[in-house]
Amino acid sequence: MLEYHKNKLEEEKEIRLTIKVNPGSAKSQIKNIMTNGVIKIDIAAAPEKGKANKELIKFLSKEFGVNKNDIEIKSGETEKLKVVKIILSY
Repeated sequence: MLEYHKNKLEEEKEIRLTIKVNPGSAKSQIKNIMTNGVIKIDIAAAPEKGKANKELIKFLSKEFGVNKNDIEIKSGETEKLKVVKIILSY
């Protein structure tokens, strides 16, 4: 589902994604990509003390094959709608 974004990351070495998270889900998974490009992701962590953000970063690092340090939440840390920057550092 994220092939376009993975290819764009390979080409440009940096991408920004708009993500709508649903914390407290049974498992972390991509639900869908909305027509406006927002990626909906279920997160298997509670939205408390940064747990959901940490789980989102862990999930995205596996999906994109990058280090967790290469992912940064640029805006929306305490919101469901987030802008995330992913860089390809190798």
